[in-house]
Amino acid sequence: MNREIRWKQRFSNFKKATMQLTESIEKGELNKLEVQGLIQCFEYTFVLAWKTLKDYLEEEGFSVKSPRETIQIAFQSEFITDGHAWIDALEKRNLMAHTYDEARANEAEILIREKYFQIIQELCSKLEKLL
Repeated sequence: MNREIRWKQRFSNFKKATMQLTESIEKGELNKLEVQGLIQCFEYTFVLAWKTLKDYLEEEGFSVKSPRETIQIAFQSEFITDGHAWIDALEKRNLMAHTYDEARANEAEILIREKYFQIIQELCSKLEKLL
């Protein structure tokens, strides 16, 4: 498959996921189940984010193999601005998949709202301008 088409197709799914995440964020205060939904929505949105970014970078001629490498190359090439937030989100996303207690879920919700949502939105906007 043509790499340019691939990133654009994946971007379509990433954009939909970002819109769902936006709805959860804008809802305001969430109950326990809604917090779990927000965390899960962030998890798959983040996966789509780095995979879309990987596909885009490959179309640009980069060779990337892992999420961490994708983030590092995107930061080094100044495609993303907050590399630390992306690496932090990558590490925390792996932990969030195992978040069963309420305190950790609340901590994850705060990180998503205050830190990670912004980097997801920035990437979505930047990629949309390239279409």
